[in-house]
Amino acid sequence: MPRPVTLFTGQWADLPLEKLAPLAKQMGYDGLELACWGDHFDVDAAASSAKYRREKWELLRAHGLTCYAISNHLVGQAVCDLIDERHQAILPPAVWGDGKPEGVRRRAAKQLVKTAKAARAFFDEQPDGSTSKNKAAVVNGFTGSSIWHSIYAFPPTSAEYWAKGFEDFGKRFGPILEEFEKSNVNFALEVHPTEIAFDIASGQQALAAVKNHKRFGFNYDPSHLGYQGVDYVKFIRTFGDRIFHSHIKDVWWGHGDGSVGVFGGHTGFGDARRYWDFRSPGRGDIKFEDVIVALNDVGYTGPLSVEWEDIRMDRVHGGTEAAAFVRTLDFARSTIAFDAAFDKKNQ
Repeated sequence: MPRPVTLFTGQWADLPLEKLAPLAKQMGYDGLELACWGDHFDVDAAASSAKYRREKWELLRAHGLTCYAISNHLVGQAVCDLIDERHQAILPPAVWGDGKPEGVRRRAAKQLVKTAKAARAFFDEQPDGSTSKNKAAVVNGFTGSSIWHSIYAFPPTSAEYWAKGFEDFGKRFGPILEEFEKSNVNFALEVHPTEIAFDIASGQQALAAVKNHKRFGFNYDPSHLGYQGVDYVKFIRTFGDRIFHSHIKDVWWGHGDGSVGVFGGHTGFGDARRYWDFRSPGRGDIKFEDVIVALNDVGYTGPLSVEWEDIRMDRVHGGTEAAAFVRTLDFARSTIAFDAAFDKKNQ
């Protein structure tokens, strides 16, 4: 059975959900991956109000949509980051507070825990009962990192320096994951530059830092791996049982004019000089056929969630095209060997 095709609402948060929901259905989606910004999913309201949760489900159902995951990337980013003025623009005022870094990090951690509780309460009220209390809910997000700034090792950076960053991550996320365990919720890190894990090796280090906690896994997104030169199919095969959710997002690389490198420089998306840029699914360099085969091989049965980012394309055109692309791309794994028909026992 093909996997459900959903739309991550993070890049559409300028639209109220009551307008986005019918548009998403019109574009061809089965459901929404709800972002915790804009008015799409209010963590505080969802954690405290059954009425809010019911109304959210009623809105989705009215447009033939469902939901499989909640995403709180922005708050998660602040848990381990070195906080500066940029974070104020992405954080709820209550999390930012007075802006003192350690206070911001601690409030962000508490809000991430609340997100798990809100997600559990929300999915427990799913009208069709398809997400039961016995099935883990999923919260996607970021972690931030206290050592990302040292990715290029100058001034000379020791292994001990980097180890302290993973220790900091483990210290901060260990208690968070224990709270996720109490709520029967999985945390899915979107492996991404600026996070504690941004490739396969750092993903393995991150897992070790939280002692392979069963609630820590990944929101797979090949677009953040391909342009770095990381094998995005090997990532699936390395972490198969830890892939709790999957984004479908494309990227191209090697298309600039040679004046900006893989780091992106101080250039914005859409700048023709850039070495890489995000593209609408199917228009970049990710080999999605290989991705689907690998997801099938590791037994991933969750949604394929389009995270649409392409600064060169109208987003409604792109979102519509992307939904259709994913439907033609996806296929279920075979339940019988193709050569079984040659066996006389089956004839």
